Amino acid sequence: MTFPGSASLSTVADTQEEHVAPQLLRVQNFNVSSDGIGAGEDQSLERPFGHVDPGKLFAWAGATASWPMRTDSGGSRGLDDYLTRDYPRNIGAEIMGRNKFGPQRGPWSDHEWRGWWGDEPPFHTPVFVMTHHKRPSFTLSDTTFHFVDGDPAAILEQAKEAAQGKDVRLGGGVTTIRQFLDADLVDTLHVTVSPVKLGTGLRLWDSPDDLLDRFHLDVVPSPSGVTHHLFWRK
Repeated sequence: MTFPGSASLSTVADTQEEHVAPQLLRVQNFNVSSDGIGAGEDQSLERPFGHVDPGKLFAWAGATASWPMRTDSGGSRGLDDYLTRDYPRNIGAEIMGRNKFGPQRGPWSDHEWRGWWGDEPPFHTPVFVMTHHKRPSFTLSDTTFHFVDGDPAAILEQAKEAAQGKDVRLGGGVTTIRQFLDADLVDTLHVTVSPVKLGTGLRLWDSPDDLLDRFHLDVVPSPSGVTHHLFWRK
């Protein structure tokens, strides 16, 4: 039965289907210094971020109550905690560069290497590792790593299919994010700027203003001393 002036249930359902939210490519909780550097030089097994001390960039997140590696019941609440807690929300797949996965270069000499994260990677989704040197996929816990070669648009399509309607996280590192920005594929970015100057390393930007031709920007200072830069596509 349809009441006068009201839509039928089938019409409402059709309208909902027409307004399904698009899948987004999201950069989340990416950390840079005040001079735009997100990673150091000379990465190695012992130093995943090269000469940069990651503690100087990530301390804000590690101090929160929602930090996934926290082993006690403490931690801060507020803005930093909210953004840390938001990290896995509606994420169905991740794309990362090979240097985020591990320190090896060139053809894979050691297939026993399965990433920095041990037997319980923190992703809980399919992960697409960009590399010119493919290797077989493998699964650790609820994370499957796929090693893919191709341009950013093609790899994003693979990740979106695997995400099954959810968003895709662009995990980094700096070079990978720049590739997807240059291809105009990124929909939202959350970049946390720490109040330290590093001088040398892999630079995400010279200034956040570099992205304002394509993105809106809100800049939100945190009591922890970092500043959160929230970009969304115009």
